[in-house]
Amino acid sequence: MKSKSDEELIELIVQNHRPALEELYDRYVKLIYSFSIKITKGDTEKTKEIVQQVFLRLWTTKSTYNASQGQFVNWLITITRNISIDLIRKEQKYKGTVQLELEDWQQMQGLPADDVQQQVTRNQLKQQIQEAKRHLSEPQQRLINLLYWEGYSLSEIAELEQKPLGTIKSRLHQALKKLRNNFSGKIGGVRHGE
Repeated sequence: MKSKSDEELIELIVQNHRPALEELYDRYVKLIYSFSIKITKGDTEKTKEIVQQVFLRLWTTKSTYNASQGQFVNWLITITRNISIDLIRKEQKYKGTVQLELEDWQQMQGLPADDVQQQVTRNQLKQQIQEAKRHLSEPQQRLINLLYWEGYSLSEIAELEQKPLGTIKSRLHQALKKLRNNFSGKIGGVRHGE
């Protein structure tokens, strides 16, 4: 394995060749650890989690590295950076709202938690958002999750998906349009029923 290039190792990982992952781990664990420790400001537990998630992502998502798009080490650092951002944002408990530009979503976020009827309405709205997401194609669902829930930028998603930025923007526009249409139809029914 030591004589293989990084690109060859990634190709073997896609074929579930565990020694290839172990070789990449041996080559890059120190780099990923030192990069992550700076992002986490010295938090070794978070850093270990980031390192673990980086190699887990390589193993489970079958990410393919394309040498024509840059050096392998830069690609790996980008994955590490994205995972680090995800972890930090998750710890902040999603302080912001998902900006789907839906008035009802914004109202749902501001409801007082002690009103039982409003809690029920809030839960119904959350379910309706999930139902509306089911009408999206798998790439559209993945895009919405990466952008709104995992905190990736559009350019990072384009890089991960290996698609032009214009394609990602178009996919987002179509996904949001479909979400709004499915969501607003269901919300209209709730309003009339109140």
